[in-house]
Amino acid sequence: MYCGASFLLVKTDVVKLIVMKDIIAIGSATRDNFLESDYQMIDWPDTPSKKALVFPFAEKIGVKKFYSTIGGNSANASVTFARQGFKTACFAKLGKDLAGKELISYLKKEGVATKLAVYSDEKPTAYSVLLLSGGERTILGYHGASDTVVLEDFNLKKLKSRWWYLSLAGESDKVYPDLIKFARENKIKVAFNPSGHHIKHRRQEILDSLKDLSFLVLNDGEAAELVGISFEKEKEVFKKLDNLMPGIVAVTKGPAGVAVSDGKNIYHAGVFKEKIIADRTGAGDSFGSGFVAGLMNFELSTKNLELRTEAIQYAIRLATANATSVVEHIGATEGILTREQFEQDPRWKDLNIQVESLSR
Repeated sequence: MYCGASFLLVKTDVVKLIVMKDIIAIGSATRDNFLESDYQMIDWPDTPSKKALVFPFAEKIGVKKFYSTIGGNSANASVTFARQGFKTACFAKLGKDLAGKELISYLKKEGVATKLAVYSDEKPTAYSVLLLSGGERTILGYHGASDTVVLEDFNLKKLKSRWWYLSLAGESDKVYPDLIKFARENKIKVAFNPSGHHIKHRRQEILDSLKDLSFLVLNDGEAAELVGISFEKEKEVFKKLDNLMPGIVAVTKGPAGVAVSDGKNIYHAGVFKEKIIADRTGAGDSFGSGFVAGLMNFELSTKNLELRTEAIQYAIRLATANATSVVEHIGATEGILTREQFEQDPRWKDLNIQVESLSR
């Protein structure tokens, strides 16, 4: 009887090990449609780029090329994790429509578990039209079902995993405090990429949650807005964030690369030179998810949970390579690297990473 009970216990543990996810990406999924052409551009001082596209009103405009693919932060991130060999699931809220079916089909082909996806009776799947010209894009975005996310959409018992990659678009950020509470109570490591909307409307909420995060990734403008300090004072920004959270902070700086703090050191790295800039869509998601995948790769290979300098440098290199490969392709997931592509291609071996003590 005792042996039988022991066997059942071992068998149950094995089943749990099989179904337990390494990581769940939680956020949005969209249908992305690219229209590439030579759009007319004019100077326009009321935009950040000081440029604007011009179209004749009430006319039919031809385009040179059309591409249709998937996007959205949880979909993009989940493809990175799956291609890096992790047991991955994706939570997103979709419409009951063809776009939603196509998204699910794409993710399944990538090896991403999709049973956490939920469906809206109110709105269709999020949808984007991207006007592409010379590698830059103007996005016409509709959040759709993603904006209707409520806490009741989550089957919390099925959200248990080693890691979460959390990036909530638009109005879905209202579920953030409850998700963080659940992660804390269940010892789930949380990687968080806040949206500009979230920082603008729920800044203090994010600051209060930093103590529960293992990894925070945002761009330099978002970092400055979050802490109320210009990123020209980089060390002050990191010191404020490091005082609020025990984990790692990565701040991307566009073509200037990235700065990362682990609370003791700041790591500065540039970028891999692109062969071509086809489309910048998904570069942020591919960097953030690539960084987390790098940390997870290092953990598994060394059996050491301590996030040491070697792990952070590996994560920076993988994240930067992943983002570079993505911008060389049209679409947010087309260029995402597999583990074999990253580890076997000599192109990704060398990246200048400088380490500086925060106390200096």
